[in-house]
Amino acid sequence: MTSFKHLLLASVLTGVLLLPGLLDARRNPGYSVAGMVTSAEPYATAAGFEILAAGGNAADAAVAVGFALAVTFPNAGNIGGGGFLVYRAPDGTVSTLDFREKGPAAATAGMFLNHLGEPDPELSRRGLLASGVPGSVAGLLEIHRRRGSGKLTREQVMAPAIRLAEQGFPVSYGFHESLINNKEWLGSIEPTARVLYPEGKIPAPGSMFRQPELAATLKEIAAKGRDGFYTGWVADSLVALMSREGGLITHDDLAAYRPVERQPISFRFRDKRIFSMGPPSSGGIVLAQMLGLLEPFKLKELGHNSAAYTNRVVEAERLAYADRNHWLGDMDFTPVPLAGLLSAEYIDNRRSLMPIGRAGSSRLAPPGHAEHLETTHYCVVDSMGGAAAITTTLNGGYGNGRVVPGAGFFLNNEMDDFSAAPGKPNMFGLVQGTANKIEPGKRMLSSMTPTIVTTVQPDGGEKLLLVAGAAGGPTITTTTMQIILNTTVFGMNVREAVDAPRFHHQHLPDVITREPDTFSAETAGRLREMGYEFRQRNQIGSASAIMVAPGGWLSGWSDGAGAGWK
Repeated sequence: MTSFKHLLLASVLTGVLLLPGLLDARRNPGYSVAGMVTSAEPYATAAGFEILAAGGNAADAAVAVGFALAVTFPNAGNIGGGGFLVYRAPDGTVSTLDFREKGPAAATAGMFLNHLGEPDPELSRRGLLASGVPGSVAGLLEIHRRRGSGKLTREQVMAPAIRLAEQGFPVSYGFHESLINNKEWLGSIEPTARVLYPEGKIPAPGSMFRQPELAATLKEIAAKGRDGFYTGWVADSLVALMSREGGLITHDDLAAYRPVERQPISFRFRDKRIFSMGPPSSGGIVLAQMLGLLEPFKLKELGHNSAAYTNRVVEAERLAYADRNHWLGDMDFTPVPLAGLLSAEYIDNRRSLMPIGRAGSSRLAPPGHAEHLETTHYCVVDSMGGAAAITTTLNGGYGNGRVVPGAGFFLNNEMDDFSAAPGKPNMFGLVQGTANKIEPGKRMLSSMTPTIVTTVQPDGGEKLLLVAGAAGGPTITTTTMQIILNTTVFGMNVREAVDAPRFHHQHLPDVITREPDTFSAETAGRLREMGYEFRQRNQIGSASAIMVAPGGWLSGWSDGAGAGWK
């Protein structure tokens, strides 16, 4: 049974220093000499440690964390959603895997429009029409097959998740609060209520939360691989729900799903090389544009989160998101001018549109010519130097709220990430174009930004520096960018970089979203004088990162309270 004792053992086996009180006082992250795992949930983090301690590599541990998050973090962790991997092998080779959800074969461009031609958010977010064909299981299994160490079987890497589902784990205060806040909605859906509210009661903090139906599904996957999910009784259960209640996913949709290996987005930022995810994720392109626009500025001299610094960053965000919302989509369906969007000449020309010392206007910053926020990100680095950055999602918290009866897992509401009506905002306020319109078999545009950063050496070699990413819909990419700037420009350690207050701009709406302590009163006043408007959010993004500290130590932190030593 997973317990604090189990967490402690996993941490000791991997060399993590367990001094939480002292570390909190000194603003230090967790450290390790033998591998590091960071995620949004401590029992899932422990699952990764368990696999590293058993001789697995970063890919093995990442698969264990992914399946465990489906158990212990059900509002975002999943086997009914999808995601992306950026992986760096010990020899420095970087690759990516796209296991994003896809539109069912019966999907149509106007499927979420009402009789007035306006988007109906209830259809695209809550109903079974909202679900894309899940990719998480195929993706995690492919990661294990292609990049696992070969030392551990599928059954071994899935064992921690199965144990957590079968034997249970203690309900955290945060999970308890989430169940309270969503009781009216989730408690009204019978199969979901049976899982989350046994005997009609909200599980108390510290009580054991067991999921026998989900355990049965995980055992089926462990025994049969993809056939244990995409065919067989699990698939039958999913398709029966769809047929019974008006969904679109069929047996053919499930059987046809395959993850896709894609070229990473790779670019230089000063003496760093950054690898991130390409379309159908917007993360890598937007990240490359923002950092390219900011590169010439003396950011450190401007001061972290100063008015001048914020002005440069916001205007870079404005321009990059204008391009994102217009140009980007699934490259298997939509021609994306990738080379043009990333060319130095194009970025230099776009930089000329950045006003210095005053607010720009999204109305006057069009594209150039060339995700409730329940996603989860986790990172793994092994003792051989292998590194994995993975972001997965259900889109909204608990997806569309529907648990597959008998199979125990939540379904995504990822179809809302398409442009249901080009020019109209989705659930994240993103106003997108026809490049991301709904089409059968198409992968919806994402903001997920799993990222790996290396330091380029004088001899041309590269050393691993940072593995990072975040949850938070469109704030994922700006959160990841700020962590990169915090570490590479401002010299912060990984905990400081992740914990530093953040801000966000996404072209439309034309407003800066900020965390409560992001700006001093004086800085906020100067920004208002420049013409900026604000709205406040308690937290922007939820990030996890691992950094190689001086001397080769691995340092890790997650502001989702999932760092391994916690």
